[in-house]
Amino acid sequence: MDVRSKIRLQAISRKNRKTFLLLQFVKYALSGGLAAFVHVLVFYTVAWKLFPALQSDDILLAFWGISVAPVDVSTRAINAMLSNIVAFLVSNFLAYICNIYWVFEPGRHHKVVEIGLFYIVSGISMTIGTVLMGYLIQGFNLQTTLAFTANIISAVAINYLLRKFYIFKG
Repeated sequence: MDVRSKIRLQAISRKNRKTFLLLQFVKYALSGGLAAFVHVLVFYTVAWKLFPALQSDDILLAFWGISVAPVDVSTRAINAMLSNIVAFLVSNFLAYICNIYWVFEPGRHHKVVEIGLFYIVSGISMTIGTVLMGYLIQGFNLQTTLAFTANIISAVAINYLLRKFYIFKG
């Protein structure tokens, strides 16, 4: 094989790697979108019915036409965090299933270790996001929906990086 052929082959290989990484990120985003949708659905259902954490002037409640009883700020902050924990347990299981069957290649670690690491990483990002959400509600009286959005954004960033480079093969 001549030098030009080797250079051309290396260029194609780099292009394929970039295409693969872009496709992988798109698949991760779609999987994450599904898990986030389930997380939001469970969070709002629990915050509405089980642990009251919503305000009557909340953006989404007005959109859905739902009314809620008033809840003091401290109770709302705690209940929002509890609602987030319940939503995390459901959506994280879905995220794991999507990640191992569609996005990443499992096998860097033994299956039990892989699941444990997945939940630890997700738990860390969920804890950071949940504390942030509680702080924004308690400290700034921010609407639950806006504080919940900050929680989701921080979790996505932390989860992708740690799952890609630490838990799965790539």
